[in-house]
Amino acid sequence: MLPAGSLLFGNTAPGSWHDRAVSLEAGVLSTSTCHKPCRPTSEAEPLPGPQDWPTRPQPHTAPSLPAFLGAGALTPAPAPGGLDWLKQKLFRVGEDWYFLTVLGVLMALISFTMSFAVGRVVRAHKWLYREVGDGHLLRYLSWTVYPVALVSFSSGFSQSITPFSGGSGIPELKTILSGVVLEDYLDIKNFGAKVVGLTCTLASGSTIFLGKVVWTGERAPLPPPFPLPPPSPPPPPNKKKEQNQESKNMTSRANSYSNPSIPSFILQDSELLYFPGTQSQLFEKCKFPGSGHEQSQCLSFYTKVACFPADQGTITSLYKTSFRVDVPFDLPEIFFFVALGAICGVASCAYLFCQRKFLGFVKTNPVLSKLMATRREEGGDTAALVLASITYPPGVGRFMASRLSMKEYLDSLLDDNSWALLTRNASPTWPVEPDPQNLWFEWYHPQFTVFGTLAFFLVMKFWMLILATTIPMPAGYFMPIFIFGAAIGRLLGEALSVAFPEGIVAGGVTNPIMPGGYALAGAAAFSGAVTHSISTALLAFEMTGQIVHALPVLMAVLAANAVAQSCQPSFYDGTIIVKKLPYLPWIRGRKIRSGGRSAPGPDGSTPLPSRAITTLAKDTPREEVVKVVASTDAAEYPLVASTESQILMGTVRRAQLVQALQAEPPSLAPGQQRCLQDILAEGCPVEPVTLKLSPETSLHQAHNLFELLNLQSLFVTSQGRAVGFVSWVELKKAISNLTNPPAPK
Repeated sequence: MLPAGSLLFGNTAPGSWHDRAVSLEAGVLSTSTCHKPCRPTSEAEPLPGPQDWPTRPQPHTAPSLPAFLGAGALTPAPAPGGLDWLKQKLFRVGEDWYFLTVLGVLMALISFTMSFAVGRVVRAHKWLYREVGDGHLLRYLSWTVYPVALVSFSSGFSQSITPFSGGSGIPELKTILSGVVLEDYLDIKNFGAKVVGLTCTLASGSTIFLGKVVWTGERAPLPPPFPLPPPSPPPPPNKKKEQNQESKNMTSRANSYSNPSIPSFILQDSELLYFPGTQSQLFEKCKFPGSGHEQSQCLSFYTKVACFPADQGTITSLYKTSFRVDVPFDLPEIFFFVALGAICGVASCAYLFCQRKFLGFVKTNPVLSKLMATRREEGGDTAALVLASITYPPGVGRFMASRLSMKEYLDSLLDDNSWALLTRNASPTWPVEPDPQNLWFEWYHPQFTVFGTLAFFLVMKFWMLILATTIPMPAGYFMPIFIFGAAIGRLLGEALSVAFPEGIVAGGVTNPIMPGGYALAGAAAFSGAVTHSISTALLAFEMTGQIVHALPVLMAVLAANAVAQSCQPSFYDGTIIVKKLPYLPWIRGRKIRSGGRSAPGPDGSTPLPSRAITTLAKDTPREEVVKVVASTDAAEYPLVASTESQILMGTVRRAQLVQALQAEPPSLAPGQQRCLQDILAEGCPVEPVTLKLSPETSLHQAHNLFELLNLQSLFVTSQGRAVGFVSWVELKKAISNLTNPPAPK
């Protein structure tokens, strides 16, 4: 690329009678032929004849290029050295790719270390519970004290390092990607607190129901281990360079944030879609290539390291299933899968509503809020003790398969055999230890039956998971809701297998019902409804290695999302609301999109919320400009052509305008007065307004622009005239009033 105003000359060999000049001016490429200077001719002046044509210049009379371009213009550039050549070749690809590669490998190493430590701690807990003997007191203490100690250390350590290290971290990352700065959240201290806290939380296992699965458990995204570009860098003089740098920084942040959750699933395709789906409704396509490259590096390195000690020949699915491949389901079962999706959608709405209300109650209740502020660790320990006591296997935990780990939960729920039919004529005994070949024995009780244990599991885990989210410690919440949805699907599948013991007849062929397929669809549907993501269907396929249920699972996920997205914000948006982070709510419902419950515009759409602005006209006297700047605190001022026309010409930054006003004014003739146009001509830059809104723009259209481009404010113009200003705050307030209209006075 050439700088503005540079010249490229062609056909400059000696003996040519003209030169061709290509000028690059303000980004516009124009080609012209350079003749001798022209002057306007009058009508009476005769046209030049052949005798007046310019003669061909001789080689010795042609102007030399160095004289025209300046000294040193034709000096050959020095040959690049070895380092310069290597730097030029590497940076031709882009330095972000190397940064993302290093970050992916580093996160794979950290994740593998965490998984190794968690596996050791979980096995030690099982060994301790098995070796203490048959005494109920010792067994109860070994079952409860172990996870309580881990939760206490996780909460105390992370909170002592950084007070905002608790939770999954996705709500904070979603806020940062919207352009809001969260101070010290991306600090290295928070990264260390997250790593240590997550290791202890995942090691508590299914006792707290925030555990993990073998090598890969659901894990909260870790903040990048080294600094990233800030969301709002200081503006450089070049506006185009500033925009490119801001876009580059935003893409780097999006790619970096999507990487740390890769080892949580070891499923590149589904995670690559899951992260943008949970972060934003409108995720730019330009952010996918970097994320995919970084995640592939992390995935390949992690799987090689993880498979090496296990002596595995290749990478296989996490949960190996044995679903029937020839006829996995009959067409009439599609109706039941859609009904399952609707049930999961309703259950997710109930869960999201109760979870958000309970978190709000904990933060607003005077007693609980004071306890969480002064004795936060004691409150978390109490909640962990309650959860561990309820899951004690010889007690209530007997009816909810509490001896199973997070992986064993999914392995058993995805079983393709019908437990209800297997126990119809037999009563298996409860084994002393879980049998890896018959994990479904843990779900059977002679008095409760399979249906009773599944229903009791759903009821208890519903409020226990809500209680676990109040513990101030780093944790991941995806795997628990995934298992919860699998239990919903398993319950429906068992009921259908009892209602149709021989299967559903379709086309003269009868095939038995597989409850495991309903468990797979329920897991994807409920987790997708809670997170408002559709990519959980692909995640379920990759986890099980089965794609034979692609159609019913997708139907269930779509039905669940249709119900959940029209009623409740997602789990992460609800956490943002409770934590009072900057939040731009999503417009839900056709009525709200087309007008809602506010006063509609002329075309029936919701009017755009805009407020009056203070403009500066080019003919404004200097004294008036000083008064406007002194009486307002705006970061930039809209510049209009004149006071009468109010045609928007651009914007002027406050800092640059103040600097220009403080400069020593030139001498003026008596009676002459300086105006804003003179100040701008002396060097104060005017920035163009590339994007504007119209008064006829609907609220839904404005929301899409703010969401897609991560905007903070926009001007409103009518036929070029500046009439208003819309900021992120006004848009949020307008959407909130549509969703929850204020009570009439």
